[in-house]
Amino acid sequence: MQNDTLVAVDIAKEVFELGGSERPGRVAWRRRLDRCRFLEFFAQLPPATVVMEACGSAHYWARRIEELGHVVVLLPPQYVRPYVVRNKTDRTDVEGLLEAFRNQQIRPVPIKTVTQQVIGTLHRLRSGWLADRTRAINSLRGLLRELGFFIPEGRKHVLPDAWEIIHDPTRGLPEALKPSLSSLCQEIVSLSTRIEEIEAQLEALAKQIPAVARLRTVPGVGLLTATALYAFVGDISRFPSGRHMASFIGLTPREYSSGLRRRLGRISKRGDVYLRMLLIHGARSVLWHAKRMKNRDRLRAWALRLERKLGHNKAAVALANNSRASPGPSGTTTAASSPCPSCRPPSQPTHISAHPRTLLDKHSDGETGRTGTGKADNKPGLRGRFHRLAPLCADSIMARSAWSTPR
Repeated sequence: MQNDTLVAVDIAKEVFELGGSERPGRVAWRRRLDRCRFLEFFAQLPPATVVMEACGSAHYWARRIEELGHVVVLLPPQYVRPYVVRNKTDRTDVEGLLEAFRNQQIRPVPIKTVTQQVIGTLHRLRSGWLADRTRAINSLRGLLRELGFFIPEGRKHVLPDAWEIIHDPTRGLPEALKPSLSSLCQEIVSLSTRIEEIEAQLEALAKQIPAVARLRTVPGVGLLTATALYAFVGDISRFPSGRHMASFIGLTPREYSSGLRRRLGRISKRGDVYLRMLLIHGARSVLWHAKRMKNRDRLRAWALRLERKLGHNKAAVALANNSRASPGPSGTTTAASSPCPSCRPPSQPTHISAHPRTLLDKHSDGETGRTGTGKADNKPGLRGRFHRLAPLCADSIMARSAWSTPR
């Protein structure tokens, strides 16, 4: 029997605001609970649908509430905000959540597992330490350059040259600076050690997850990208096609259309910035290695032709756009976007079925960014040619993986 009770929760650090609704447009009851009594309330509440914003600690509370027999729906905060009328308070946030839940165009955020959050935390720590190491290296090179000691660019040159300058008395480095610069060098070594330990932990976790192993077979997708996809995207089969996943990450063109005129601009850059950066850098690596190959496959030949026409950056984004996966029901990797019949091997079927959608497994972030034949595509210049060529079917990476994967 389905329970029609809807409970909206405004999450905070200490105090939680709750509101219950049994029919649209009316809040039947309200509660204001501290953190100690929060789960006790849901343990005594009959099965209900609980709506929360996907903000800090939301995934933890969602898992705990689901264990008590409730259905939890997480909504993107940026889409809930327009439903908050007038002043922003905890009460109006609850009312906004109740109204936003009834809008079926807002896609819920999947609840992350503990493993996903662990991998995501490791990525965040590594990213922060990587930025700190870059800052320390730049500070060391800059401070020594002010004193006339020039160190070439590149991390591999910094520490050996800096230690030589510090420990060689003939180089003329002032004695007052040697202890501080030695500490800065030791900080760089310590950060490098931490980063290597994080990567070792990610490698150990990746061996335990079959989905990560399948993702690492894709050209341009290594340990970091595969584990980040698993942590921040989760079950990729929730996307109807690879095009929807590319839109979710922000790799599809942003659309400015009205009437019969269709304009496709630059990529939307929506979604996770870190994940999009990893995919684009992976595509850059594929492009650079393709230039050194004598016998290139159709994918790399297409990418190099696109690079000659549009430049390295646009070709890398187009290649990253095609680097999307869609695991099939049996656990095998299926095509994310169907290549054209001329690019498909004879054994590949013409139609690749999309996975069915469910309420909680729809993609987020609107447009799929499909190309059209609007006036913008007919305009001369790089932008129009990019949107005619980049999203087309010249050998999707995941389609090639599907051809070699038994079904």
